[in-house]
Amino acid sequence: MTAPLMPKATAVWLIDNTTLTFEQIGDLCNLHPLEVQAIADGEVVVGMVGHDPVATGQLTLDEIERCQADPSARLRLSPSTHAGKIKKSAKYTPVALRQAKPNGIAWLIKEIPNISDADVIRTLGTTKTTIQSIRLKTHRNMAEIKPESPVHLGLCSVADLNKLLQKYQI
Repeated sequence: MTAPLMPKATAVWLIDNTTLTFEQIGDLCNLHPLEVQAIADGEVVVGMVGHDPVATGQLTLDEIERCQADPSARLRLSPSTHAGKIKKSAKYTPVALRQAKPNGIAWLIKEIPNISDADVIRTLGTTKTTIQSIRLKTHRNMAEIKPESPVHLGLCSVADLNKLLQKYQI
């Protein structure tokens, strides 16, 4: 069974807001019942703010009430409402590599002339304006841009580049 997000903080909230047994809380949070008891006694995680599993959708009030009524029952996490809907966040490029992005863009445009802006954006995490300025050779640092493989620059993985090259059959 998977543990809830922030298991110790969830245990703190359950201890403070429910009448669940230490065994039930420990089973849900993957903690030993003695550790849950130490949390309740204030010996462990002193001052930790509880994390409400109901507000985040990890548990329902009905599930908590069911287990409060029957001490032998075990809590079950709610099925994830976000399963399959996780949006990929923007690709982070360390500050030290940001000046190398135009070189990677220039390499992709040189090696794959018909590459779409969307594929460059997806692979390197750049903007359409930057890509267009490099294509039209109007980039503010055009004199310093030297096409280099984005893999060697550390801007993308070999697998990402291979997938892109296969897509354009190069």
